[in-house]
Amino acid sequence: MATGQLFSRTTQALFYNYKQLPVQRMLDFDFLCGRETPSVAGIVNPGSEGFQKLFFGQEEIAIPVHAAIEAACAAHPTADVFINFASFRSAAASSMAALKQPTIKVVAIIAEGVPESDTKQLISYARANNKVVIGPATVGGIQAGAFKIGDTAGTIDNIIQCKLYRPGSVGFVSKSGGMSNEMYNTVARVTDGIYEGIAIGGDVFPGSTLSDHILRFNNIPQIKMMVVLGELGGRDEYSLVEALKQGKVNKPVVAWVSGTCARLFKSEVQFGHAGAKSGGEMESAQAKNQALMDAGAIVPTSFEALESAIKETFEKLVEEGKVSSIKEVTPPQIPEDLNSAIKSGKVRAPTHIISTISDDRGDEPCYAGVPMSSIIEQGYGVGDVISLLWFKRSLPRYCTKFIEICIMLCADHGPCVSGAHNTIVTARAGKDLVSSLVSGLLTIGPRFGGAIDDAARYFKDACDRNLTPYEFVEGMKKKGIRVPGIGHRIKSRDNRDKRVELLQKFARSNFPSVKYMEYAVTVETYTLSKANNLVLNVDGAIGSLFLDLLAGSGMFTKQEIDEIVQIGYLNGLFVLARSIGLIGHTFDQKRLKQPLYRHPWEDVLYTK
Repeated sequence: MATGQLFSRTTQALFYNYKQLPVQRMLDFDFLCGRETPSVAGIVNPGSEGFQKLFFGQEEIAIPVHAAIEAACAAHPTADVFINFASFRSAAASSMAALKQPTIKVVAIIAEGVPESDTKQLISYARANNKVVIGPATVGGIQAGAFKIGDTAGTIDNIIQCKLYRPGSVGFVSKSGGMSNEMYNTVARVTDGIYEGIAIGGDVFPGSTLSDHILRFNNIPQIKMMVVLGELGGRDEYSLVEALKQGKVNKPVVAWVSGTCARLFKSEVQFGHAGAKSGGEMESAQAKNQALMDAGAIVPTSFEALESAIKETFEKLVEEGKVSSIKEVTPPQIPEDLNSAIKSGKVRAPTHIISTISDDRGDEPCYAGVPMSSIIEQGYGVGDVISLLWFKRSLPRYCTKFIEICIMLCADHGPCVSGAHNTIVTARAGKDLVSSLVSGLLTIGPRFGGAIDDAARYFKDACDRNLTPYEFVEGMKKKGIRVPGIGHRIKSRDNRDKRVELLQKFARSNFPSVKYMEYAVTVETYTLSKANNLVLNVDGAIGSLFLDLLAGSGMFTKQEIDEIVQIGYLNGLFVLARSIGLIGHTFDQKRLKQPLYRHPWEDVLYTK
């Protein structure tokens, strides 16, 4: 594997199994380093395509999302790093698919717990094809001032503190991602900083070893010294020992193997990583540290002394003139995300939507402050839910029952009315449910089902002004306005609308007052003297009775009642109810497999 540098300022990656935070951290690091192009070329999300919006400094960018690894590699041939955030169940298969792409040179596997047999296959394939695997169970790696993998080095504040926005002279490799972050800080305090850092991962079989990266660092001219942080368990460190003995490394190596405290325990102890468990004396931290020291590595007496050992080694290189001074640069300010700025109290931003009827932020949704569990436990019906969501209060049971009766009575009025007819024609044209429903709903208006609000509005105004039926009807006539809620195409004095009779019967038995309904009845008596079909229709009945419900319940002010009528609440009842029937007609036509509707010629008057 030896070769040299893995990354550069132009390196680009494909990110598998999208995670917003690590991708954004990569882009923020790019901006911090002054990169001209984002390091994430594309995202692979199995089964989905499109774009993800993210920030590159102050600018918002769209990163392509691909459904398959092959498609992503074909679309971004310059992206040679594959960052795999898949779970341990699918990490091996997706990593192998990436390794088989000719454009991919490095695969980083973040997941822990990848089956060892799968990992061995990945290692074997990578070595046979001159590719590099970092991980499994890794946080990734970083080349200071150039490129980083995922969450490597943590937050932007930590990256700045560790001076990772510009290259130093130290190559670092560790098994632990968490300890890598600590060591980046340590190295920055006592040297000119990191040039490249790699966390190989804590599983028993890492895709690349400590010695693989040390030998690679040895071939990078900008790296003047190396720091290695191993751990007890396994024998990975001994490959580095052999490389040192064979003279393959000609730069100073400062090394420490953690886990010397294991001997204090009477039984074998697992230290976090799957591979951090001593399997005998040779795998103990003490034995490894001694072997590294005997092979020529600089090994301190304890982890606490590691910082001093790094400092002394670096200062010696400076004295020998092997390290040139690095000009410090001031990194640009990363714009803070709005959400975090609001949370920290730095800025305030206006909301875009106001909602007073429901809240889904807690453990369960609430309707007008009533938790969903209470709605179910207390046996609320559809009328109760409408009272909460439309009127923002729990109405008395007779009110919610009346609402439910209105819905039941207005759910359908046969296939011949205009709304049902439109829905049937649309359904037979092969359109979907929503299209068929909407085509029927769009016919609702002043001439079909949309007169409830107008009926309530005019009846209320006339009743409140104590107009006689004659004054009201004749006044409307002079204005050229038909009386809403009066008149029917097929119902008459001798063929009353049964729905109106049922509503009136319920109201007289349950409402405290039916003043507005009785006024509507007196108007009907007058209009019937003019024509036999000018009966009170269902729109007029619902409109007048809803006025009685609002006024008689004692739960609404006059201003609230006027607002309810003005906004269009009452027509909402007809829209809600009739949607049930229109959906039914759609299903009926689909179930019957009815063909495209064509209106018969004989039913059309063709004329000039």
